[in-house]
Amino acid sequence: MPLLRNLRVTLEMIKWEHSIFALPFAFCGAMLAAGGLPAWHQLVWIIIAMVSARSAAMAFNRVADAGIDAANPRTQTRALPAGSLTPAFVISFVVISCAIFILAASRLNHLALALSPVALAVVLLYSYTKRFTRWSHLVLGFALGIAPAAAWIAVRGSLDPRILLLTAAVTFWVGGFDVLYACQDYEFDRSANLHSLPRYLGIGGALAVGRAFHVLMLLLLVALIFTFGLGKLAVIGVVAVALLLSYEHSLLSSTDLSKLNAAFFTMNGVISVVFFAFIAADLLRR
Repeated sequence: MPLLRNLRVTLEMIKWEHSIFALPFAFCGAMLAAGGLPAWHQLVWIIIAMVSARSAAMAFNRVADAGIDAANPRTQTRALPAGSLTPAFVISFVVISCAIFILAASRLNHLALALSPVALAVVLLYSYTKRFTRWSHLVLGFALGIAPAAAWIAVRGSLDPRILLLTAAVTFWVGGFDVLYACQDYEFDRSANLHSLPRYLGIGGALAVGRAFHVLMLLLLVALIFTFGLGKLAVIGVVAVALLLSYEHSLLSSTDLSKLNAAFFTMNGVISVVFFAFIAADLLRR
């Protein structure tokens, strides 16, 4: 059926399986809010909200960047520039995903519902930032960084400033690896007048900024541990993240980006899962 084929192609285009990047940090926020395991229905609606928001954001990004993707040799085979999907279908997918997100928010609490349009604005409007600012990497980071704060609100119905440490940590984590990912489009960004840190700093400078962002992430995670009074398992989790980030950066150099996909996709999925596992174990051990 054409509908099922289009849906399959859309899910492949947005790489929906990469929701694993942000979900573990949302779970951390939920467990910190609950002091352990949240109610099962809260977890279910948090998962639905996270996956639907990310799906809407990724699909909207593909529509917004369709012209850019068509001009970039690296992205010309994506579904929209290649003609595998129509913009109308993808926009419909975005609208439905946004509706599912708002439904999930409404099933959590009043504050989650009230803030749902704000969350959607953040994750959708990121797509345009590369047109006017070199700091779009941090905007993307913030779009994922609101996940733990949103999960806290989902569980408590209020916001505790302490969870913003995890929001900031995720912002710099995602911003750092997005800087790394943008290095492969260094030449294209210059020719197309798109803004990114690699364009302005060169690949070597961008890699240095990526490392600095990840150092800031680690410092914020340490602050999170002390603020919440977490234990040794949480400390081990931060050490594990530091080692994984060190390995990720060792895969790349200004003259060799051949292992970029391994650094970007594989390692970052591992990092988020490992950190969540240690935080969850620390909380449940209590």
